[in-house]
Amino acid sequence: MKNIEVKKIISPILSSDGAGVKLKRSIGVEPNYYDPFLMLDEFGSENKEDYVGGFPAHPHRGIETVTYMLEGEFEHEDSTGAKGKMKSGDVQWMKTGSGIIHSEMPAMSQGKLHGFQLWINMPAKLKMSKPDYIYIDSEQMKVYKNEFIKVKVIAGKFEDIEGPIKKHNVEPIYFDVELNKNNNFNYTLPSSHNSFIYLINGEIEVGQKTHSKLKDSTLILLTNGENLKIKAISKAKFLMISGKPIKEEIARGGPFVMNTKAEILQAVQDYHNGTFVK
Repeated sequence: MKNIEVKKIISPILSSDGAGVKLKRSIGVEPNYYDPFLMLDEFGSENKEDYVGGFPAHPHRGIETVTYMLEGEFEHEDSTGAKGKMKSGDVQWMKTGSGIIHSEMPAMSQGKLHGFQLWINMPAKLKMSKPDYIYIDSEQMKVYKNEFIKVKVIAGKFEDIEGPIKKHNVEPIYFDVELNKNNNFNYTLPSSHNSFIYLINGEIEVGQKTHSKLKDSTLILLTNGENLKIKAISKAKFLMISGKPIKEEIARGGPFVMNTKAEILQAVQDYHNGTFVK
């Protein structure tokens, strides 16, 4: 089997979204699209001014958004009538399909807020499907743990632990990994998948070949292959995310991702004339 190596190392750019929430954006800038992944943001601050504005009501069509809270709390509400509170460790996997209008607002006025939002493309045949949620409570999330490693399984399978996201068209793998110093994370990935590591903190080495230093808030795109080996140079925490490419042309228009520009214009028209939510 082929070893997986570092394809590209990317330092996220500082950006903001919503009502001024400060964040670090990697996918969605360079690369603009890493099929099937459209965007990856890390948001996090101990300064309430960096997040208190939250993400007021806004629309989406044609994508899935995966929000993973590491610390803090968010309240969400949307046009389907769904509402609730995300707490530390929870995941909200939202399939926007034909259209949804939602808000995500911090349920806290002080303290540390830290989390991630990943956008996943939807194939043409599913882009106009009914919106749907999968809410994963941290208390029900399965974790593999020993004295060397801790793996929280959101999607995919690690050892005998399987995540709650099943029968998904891109066959996603989404792990939160904590690895102690001088220990290895070994995993077999499908060679057909596009995969990346997002290093949250610590320092790691990936693969067998020499590469630049990998330390803290870094996006690491991986080559296609099967054998993934990660060594912790210091105690490290990272996300390991992988998915099967959809291989379709895309058109982007802010919160809308479709297959053609005409479909983007239709989404904008639907939103403005009040027919966006089916």
